[in-house]
Amino acid sequence: MALKEIHYKEQSFNLSYEILNPTQEAVLLVLHGWGSNKEIMKQAFGKTLAGYRHLYLDLPGFGYSSNEMVLSTQDYAAIVKLFLQTLGVAPTIAMGHSFGGKVSTLLAPPCLVLLSSSGILVEKPLSVRLKIALVKLLKPLGLAKLRALFVAPDAQGMSHAMYETFKNVVNEHFEDNFSASKSKALCFWGKEDTATPLFTGEKIASLIQDSHFYALEGDHFFFLQHTAFIEHTILEHCKGTH
Repeated sequence: MALKEIHYKEQSFNLSYEILNPTQEAVLLVLHGWGSNKEIMKQAFGKTLAGYRHLYLDLPGFGYSSNEMVLSTQDYAAIVKLFLQTLGVAPTIAMGHSFGGKVSTLLAPPCLVLLSSSGILVEKPLSVRLKIALVKLLKPLGLAKLRALFVAPDAQGMSHAMYETFKNVVNEHFEDNFSASKSKALCFWGKEDTATPLFTGEKIASLIQDSHFYALEGDHFFFLQHTAFIEHTILEHCKGTH
């Protein structure tokens, strides 16, 4: 593991990363999802795609990477671009799971690999909408501390900056970003995914002009059981992209 200090909008970010296969020229950047870190991605793909230099990064605020600033997905992409420039690399492939898929899309790599990417807003269940309305009602009454009882599991235990960041990124409309993508895209999805349902993956694949869609058995972390298929598909479609 290594640390790299990046400066963005007068803030300093210490970013934790790891490189595998350092002698390979072509670079594979791998980005994790919200609430996760680089270790689960390395566990899944560290022994695959031996012809690529793997770059695993903890996004700001996750794993061993710092963040004290309220960010959007655009900010995350800008920070990652600065990080890549500092290392002097331009990824041939950017692979992103869930939230990491949105960041990877903005990086506009030659080959984009989306693993149950977020980015298509799904209507919240009635129970969640009622909780949100109740919190908004309580806040003027000085009872905002009760918000902790209703915070989504993905947001529990966060700092103020990360909680506000979470609210930013979960409410972003990303259809235009997918439509604007010029990358060759491979979209892999879990058929039983409830965090980013299968229909959202089909929508994303339909928005990206040069894309292929693969529905695989499993939930939001389906890729842990399908690394061999994902590796084979990447080698088939991304070989020769620059």
